[in-house]
Amino acid sequence: MTTNAPRPEILRYTAFSSSPEGGNPAGVVLDATGLDDAAMLAIAAELGYSESAFLTAPPADLGGEGGGGNGAGAGRAYTIRYFSPKAEVPFCGHATIATAVALAERTGPGELVFATPAGIVPVAVTEEGGAVLATLTSVEPHTEEIAGTDLAEALAALDWPAADLDPAFPPRIAFAGARHLVLAAATRARLADLAYDFARLEELMHRLDLTTVQLVWRESATVFHVRDPFPVGGVVEDPATGAAAAAFGAYARELGLVPEDAVLTLHQGEDLGRPGELTVTLRAGDPRVHVGGTGTRIV
Repeated sequence: MTTNAPRPEILRYTAFSSSPEGGNPAGVVLDATGLDDAAMLAIAAELGYSESAFLTAPPADLGGEGGGGNGAGAGRAYTIRYFSPKAEVPFCGHATIATAVALAERTGPGELVFATPAGIVPVAVTEEGGAVLATLTSVEPHTEEIAGTDLAEALAALDWPAADLDPAFPPRIAFAGARHLVLAAATRARLADLAYDFARLEELMHRLDLTTVQLVWRESATVFHVRDPFPVGGVVEDPATGAAAAAFGAYARELGLVPEDAVLTLHQGEDLGRPGELTVTLRAGDPRVHVGGTGTRIV
């Protein structure tokens, strides 16, 4: 940001909840024109949320209207970047949802296209019963094995005995815009008891290029409770994690843990006193994952 440039308007929204006290807060800058990396990082650090989102004009080859938050009409397109208080991240689901809700409140519902560092992410925004609902479509996902030594280190950092894992859910690294280690707890009590070694887990996550660790407990065939340690972002725990939800949906489908056509409900944030709900939709023949939820402005 140039010395004489005015400070941009910084909005605060929460995603995956219709209440400002629920879901995951995000900073949203609808016109980040003129902000350099250092300025965006400084704003994210000042806000202290797990991520903040910054919009600028779309790439020339993307087309569509938009840029700087001034676009209108169907197919509005933007470049979006995400910063945690410590670093830039390639993709953030909750900040994407928060930004889409903020745009819809200004220019109406419709189709949005975000050019993220991880790839192109379309978002459909609708109004239902007075609430704004945004659903993102992930980049194409994949999963990969985790080495036994790395898994052992992750469990040691979490202070989770291997016997406390659910054997029906093999540990994997899953990607749908960012990399997440998926670990499933055998009981809700195990998931609720989270007190980990911040520095130790952070070191492992940097080495494996992980954004969060997606901790999961299965309540029923389609209902899950999740928690996401996020030490690499300078945050102990993320209250609602859209990118991890997309990665988990891909993981669950690839391993045959849910049908190819499925709608999953993920509850997150309850243990933090910020309950949120994420809807993960899987469609047969569609490799991408769709993650949706409500959002609202934090006054």
